Amino acid sequence: MDRFSRWPALLLAFFLSWVAVPSVFAAAPSSQMVSAAVPTLNMRTGPGQRYETHWTVSKGYPFRVIGRKGDWLRVSDFENDKAWVYRPMTSKTPHHVVKAKVANLRRAPSTRSPVLKKAGYGDVLRTIERRGDWIKVRHEGGATGWVQKRLTWGW
Repeated sequence: MDRFSRWPALLLAFFLSWVAVPSVFAAAPSSQMVSAAVPTLNMRTGPGQRYETHWTVSKGYPFRVIGRKGDWLRVSDFENDKAWVYRPMTSKTPHHVVKAKVANLRRAPSTRSPVLKKAGYGDVLRTIERRGDWIKVRHEGGATGWVQKRLTWGW
């Protein structure tokens, strides 16, 4: 077989590889989020109880799932810290965490609306409703109000 008789097969293989590429990307899973479902969740250095606990977080703290190993999830938080958590101790209940120094919880989704409470950096907020660039939340202290989404991280 001379070198020119291979061209049709090479062109077909090249074409098929380009046709298949979009379907691979379309099937990629979107970012999964979870939150702590227990009062205190251990953030571990590896996927198992034998690994050291880096730190702990309180109920509702949100995470982005970046990996899995069995019943263990590799997660990242709003500061991009990474650790392993035991999946049965997480939930799909949406929460946000305040990433700004201060976030005002307001009566209505407007900067003209009165401030009901000030939330601080790292405060956990239970997501109740979304409206444009605003989210209605319940503060871990009990207050409910609207906060600008850009001041928080989560879902």
